[in-house]
Amino acid sequence: MATLSLTFPLLFLLSFLYVLSGTELATAATTTTTAAATNPAASFIRKSCRATTYPSVCVQSLSSYASTIGKSPKQLVMAALSVSVDRAQSTKTFVYKLTKFRGLKPRVYSAIKDCLEEASDSVDMLSSSVRELKRLGRARGPEYMWHMSNLQTWVSAALTDDSTCMDGFAGRASDGRIKSSIRARMTNVAQVTSNALALCNHFAGKY
Repeated sequence: MATLSLTFPLLFLLSFLYVLSGTELATAATTTTTAAATNPAASFIRKSCRATTYPSVCVQSLSSYASTIGKSPKQLVMAALSVSVDRAQSTKTFVYKLTKFRGLKPRVYSAIKDCLEEASDSVDMLSSSVRELKRLGRARGPEYMWHMSNLQTWVSAALTDDSTCMDGFAGRASDGRIKSSIRARMTNVAQVTSNALALCNHFAGKY
């Protein structure tokens, strides 16, 4: 009984501290969630990303641009295109380095070279889209639609380039690591580009 009387207060104290720490963690999580929910820019990004094919990727890739985006649909599209350009350029550099590997089988090397061309085209198309968005300015009517049509066409073309690169490695069982590394990067580029196109289309529909 003496042992029990000494142990019970200790157990009670430990239980109390456990509950208290859990409450503090829950409070901290709630505070963080509430802060994010009350941030107008963050809320605008989350709401806009619902119209995309990959909303979680959309939110993750654009969150760091929140202060620049604010609640501007145009800045949202600009940020989405900038993300696509950066990731397409990074992937292009990665694929280029693969062409320098020694001992590649001819068909694997050919697929990598083809993918490099597609990645380069994707970077060019997305970069052109960024420039076209900047040219919109105060354009309205036919002029606005002309610029926006160019923008949408180029982003769509970039998305096709991403898909074509990945198709080039279909069924190539002997280049597993190369195929998986390229597909992983191109898949991410394709996802952010798809999201950028969706945001472009949504933006275009407002005018």
